[in-house]
This record gives sequence, structure tokens and C-alpha cells, in this order.
Amino acid sequence: MKRALLENWALFAAMMMLMVANGLLATLLTIRGAGLGFSDLTISLMQGAYPLGALIGTMVAPRLIEKVGHIRAFSALASLVSIAAIIHLLTGDPFSWSAMRFLGGFCYPGLYVITESWLNAKSDNKIRGQVLSVYLVIQLAGPAVGTAMVGLPDPTGNLLFALVSILISLSIVPLLLSNIKAPEYEAPERMPVPKLMKVSPMAVVGIVLMSFAVAAWYISLPLYALRQGFTNAQAGGALVVALIAGAVLQYPMGWLSDRMDRRLVVIGLALAGIVGAVWLAVDMRPSVVTWGFALVAAATLPAYGILVAHTNDQLRPAQIVPASGTMVFLLNLGLLGGTLIGPNMISLLDGRGLQVLLAVTCGTVV
Repeated sequence: MKRALLENWALFAAMMMLMVANGLLATLLTIRGAGLGFSDLTISLMQGAYPLGALIGTMVAPRLIEKVGHIRAFSALASLVSIAAIIHLLTGDPFSWSAMRFLGGFCYPGLYVITESWLNAKSDNKIRGQVLSVYLVIQLAGPAVGTAMVGLPDPTGNLLFALVSILISLSIVPLLLSNIKAPEYEAPERMPVPKLMKVSPMAVVGIVLMSFAVAAWYISLPLYALRQGFTNAQAGGALVVALIAGAVLQYPMGWLSDRMDRRLVVIGLALAGIVGAVWLAVDMRPSVVTWGFALVAAATLPAYGILVAHTNDQLRPAQIVPASGTMVFLLNLGLLGGTLIGPNMISLLDGRGLQVLLAVTCGTVV
């Protein structure tokens, strides 16, 4: 495990900077959009452009790796994301923001496909869950740090958008300046969803449903908290706590999944998600918002890495890259649904619509 971390330090460092930037930008757009008078529907459509772009990006990324290799593909996609962040800074209307979220959505999942296929190709089954959990801790800790930055003083309103672009540009540096070697690339087999379904039905269904739940609470939480009387900083803080909760559980769940049937771990997490959602529906006091969503986050966020590890346990080397692309495609299919539906459920059922949605989704996984 130690050797795996040392061999991939530059990749992990690059992903940390990318995830800090991604978390900062996603939360910043929701809060700034609300401040500019965007409706819940407008915000959900604008944020929904991200997973919509991702559905295309996940199909293009494996071909890009085949054509130019892991490192050059990573650098090209990161550069495009940096440009998108700058255009957010220069504009303030939902149409241009949606277009740039689409571009970010096209690029970021491609970066995930590159990273996950890289790590899976260089890990064996005995430590795959742990290696992926370290990567996913970064995917959660990074956005938590980025979300916390929303509370930084920004008198002009431009500093935070510029900081996003700087972090994305810096993320390319460790990979380009280190002597890290990308894994050997084999000509990939095609891995469409029906073929992946035969390898792991639970992975296909579980990834879509759990990513749906994650997007529903991730995009909705700042809006839900603002309606409970939270300030912008407090709403961002609630999201930070939720992301930290998910990050803390990531490695223990990965370690546990390396020692027992990974599917049982996913079932246990989904049951915990039901408990958190019911708690939020029964007790709607503002003091419960932070901790209730923290439990939901701890239950839903680790599931993706475990499902990916479960699938890769059964794949041949030539199947890893296309399977990574298919799984990230499924991830973003769920994210798209959760982003579009989650924020619009907040006002339903006497303010319990989001909680019911989360409980039903986790119950379906079980």
C-alpha cells in the first residue's frame, strides 16, 4: 500500500488541487446564483449542465487516452476547465454559466476516467479498495476545503473565481515535472452498459442510484440551509461538514470491503442513508440540518469507490479503461438526475420532499 501511494503521489496531488477547485466552484455558483436572483429551477438546470456534459466526456476520454496517453490527455482537459472557470468570472447570466458548466462537465469526468483507470491498472485486488478509497478521500476532502473557501473575504466578487482557475492550472504541474510513469496501455475492449451489467449488476444499478442521491443532497444542501435561516458561510459550512463525514468514512469502508463481500458493505451504507434521511424528515430543526446531512453523506459518498472496486475485481487489463469510462458515465447519469430533481423537491411535502427522495433512493439500493 505504501509503495502504491509513493508511485502515484503526483496523480494524487493533481487530483487534490482539481477537487478543491471543483468544490469551490460548484458551491460558489449555487450561492452566487441565488444572490443574483436565479430561481431553484434555474440553478438546478445550470448545475445540471455539468453531468450532461459528463455523459459525453466519459465516452470521449477512453479514446483520448488511446490517442495521446494518460498524462497528455489529463493536461489538455485540465487546461479547458481552467478556461471555463475564467469565463464564469467574466459573466453573470445563467446561459453562459450553463455553457461553462457543460464544458466543465465534459472535462472533469474525463479526468476521473484517466485517474481511475490509471489506479486500477496499477493496483491488485488485495489493495484495490484501499487505493481507490485514498483517491476518493481526496475527491471528498478537496471539495470540503473548496467549499470552506466560499467564506473567504472577496470584496470584488472576483477573487474566488480566479482562485479556481489558478488551482486548476497548478494541478498539471506535478504530473509534468515528476518522473511518474503512466500504466502500460492496452488496446481496450468495448464495455457498453449491457456488457458491464453482466459483470456486475449491482455496480450498474448501485452507481446510478447512489450518485443520484449524492447529487440530490449536494446541490440542495446550501439552498435547504439558506431557507432554514443559515448565512452563506453557515450554509457552506454545513456542506463542508457533510463532505468531511464522507471523507472520514471512505478509507475504513474501503479497508472493510477488501476483507468481505463488497456488496454487503454497500447494503450497510444504504441502510445508514435511510436512517439519516428519516431523521431529517422527522426532526426539521435547523440544529439537525448539519448532522443529519453529515450522516447521509457518510452513507452515500463511499459507495461509488466500493462498487468500482467490486467491478474491477472481475475485469481483465484490457477492460479496465473502457469499464472506467462506462462507470463514470453511469455516475454522471445519476448525478444528472439528482441535480435536476433534488433542488425542486425541497418545497414539496411540507419541506420533506428531499428527505423522502433520499430515503426511497437508498431503500431501492438495499
